[in-house]
Amino acid sequence: MAKSFEVQGIIHSIEETKTFGNNGFTKREFVVKLSGEGENADYPNYVALELIKDKCALMDQYQIGDEVNVHFNLGGRLWNAPGKPEKCFTSLQAWRVERLGASAGQFGGGQQFGSAPAPSQAFDNFDDDVPF
Repeated sequence: MAKSFEVQGIIHSIEETKTFGNNGFTKREFVVKLSGEGENADYPNYVALELIKDKCALMDQYQIGDEVNVHFNLGGRLWNAPGKPEKCFTSLQAWRVERLGASAGQFGGGQQFGSAPAPSQAFDNFDDDVPF
């Protein structure tokens, strides 16, 4: 099982969703310029992350320049081809993206996509018959 991590940064680029193979596998990549604790602005780190299948839509809510917190799994696999050296592929597979900073919305904190209900659903069970 892959281990889960998170990074904070500013979205640098967002690719379109791409479809692979006959089974319709989808993947979307995006790059984040890290801005969290311990980052040195003089030596910026850019990290490419990927979203797969139904998680590709998470990036529809964001644009370049948005500050986000990204939760992802670190994974990897080996690839062997006859007559070629073994190669290792590493993937940072995002599964949650949270908006940070001034663009976080009127409720503060961070707006989550992928795990929390949409704002329109958050008040479906709201009881407005309060005693004051």
